[in-house]
Amino acid sequence: MSDRILIVDDEVVLRNNLVRFLERSGHEGEAVGSAEEALVAMAQADFAVVVTDLRMPGMGGAALLKRIVTERPETLVLVMTAYASIESAVEALREGAQDYLLKPLSLEELSRKVQRLLHYRGLELRNRRLRLELHQQHDVAGMVVESPEMQSVMRLVAKAAGSRSAVLIEGESGTGKELVARALHDQSPWREKDFIAVNLAAQPRDLVDATLFGHERGAYTGASGKREGVFRAAGGGTVFLDELAELPAEVQVKLLRVLENREVMPLGADRPVPVDFRLVAATNKPLHAEVEAGRFRQDLLYRVEVLRVELPPLRDRPADIAPLVQRLLARHAAALSRSCPQVSGAAMRALQAYAWPGNIRELSNVLERAALLCDGDWVEPAHLPFAAQEGGADTDLLREVLDRCERAHIQRTLARCKGDKVQAADALGVHLATLYRRIEKLGIRAD
Repeated sequence: MSDRILIVDDEVVLRNNLVRFLERSGHEGEAVGSAEEALVAMAQADFAVVVTDLRMPGMGGAALLKRIVTERPETLVLVMTAYASIESAVEALREGAQDYLLKPLSLEELSRKVQRLLHYRGLELRNRRLRLELHQQHDVAGMVVESPEMQSVMRLVAKAAGSRSAVLIEGESGTGKELVARALHDQSPWREKDFIAVNLAAQPRDLVDATLFGHERGAYTGASGKREGVFRAAGGGTVFLDELAELPAEVQVKLLRVLENREVMPLGADRPVPVDFRLVAATNKPLHAEVEAGRFRQDLLYRVEVLRVELPPLRDRPADIAPLVQRLLARHAAALSRSCPQVSGAAMRALQAYAWPGNIRELSNVLERAALLCDGDWVEPAHLPFAAQEGGADTDLLREVLDRCERAHIQRTLARCKGDKVQAADALGVHLATLYRRIEKLGIRAD
């Protein structure tokens, strides 16, 4: 993203002369004749500095300033006014403008003030980047809780942290269930003890028993040594069982006994061994539905669901996207030994408009790609994959705006229905054949 400058003035000769002067000085300039045109230009491109007259027909410069301060806080504003109206310039400074110029303009003064603002902006951006990188070094696994939805989750976590009761975290894949489990552990009285995470879907089925409960030496062919199992190894800490719905039926019985009696019977052992741990489990499949389908024991569900935490998908917590983008981008840039780039307004709007069916995991993947492709100081829409660009393209054509909104809504509904098109069609209130036609027309990915 270059240091582009936007001139806003209803005097055509003046604004064109200012653009030519700025371009001869090595800047990239653009001129418009009204505040309304300036808003359109800023919706299509990012500007480092806006130089605007205060008195113009229609929307005045003061109203434009308020819009910029609210919607484009990274853009600096230099107002122009006649000497007789210097009070309005002072008022503009109070409202957020960085400086002012008196008419008739001095090109030398314009150049000096623009250079000063660009230098200030460069320092501010570098300081912001350094703060992000410093924060990242001290909070690699931290959570973003800007949205009301996540603040509600964290209030529940804070209440549950001091209890030894089992907690079940439900949410789509990629929503950060393990981070919530770690937050529970880190806020608990036993935070100094171990946090042991086991992904049950990643465990070989015939080794799940030994992983959880342990075994004695010689308990089965290949058991050349003794194994504690995670419940004994926790030693008063937290055991986090991810993808709980994948737990084999025969192991569900043993887990139920462990939770009821607080003791394990390792394979090959003669007597049970007492254990002390706090169980936190997670699943991306609703366990009540798994119980109804006969794949999960109802009595075990009662034991693991003393407290249930529902983690919202990323599409339902839009306020978290911008801080997540900054944090994840800083993490990926650090892994690549690069300074962290900034995200242009157009790129951020694209990221915020996309439905994110893969949640935070997909967002992280997109930002890792952007960090690899970005050669300069700014991530632009061109550094994003087609799907994310598509969600945030700027357009004034009603048909394209409606298509974009419909595409995003169908994507969100499909993600909520876990890809079940029959269920999605019912939720959308359309015939299944209509949904298939819209998916094909709008280019929505089948997955």
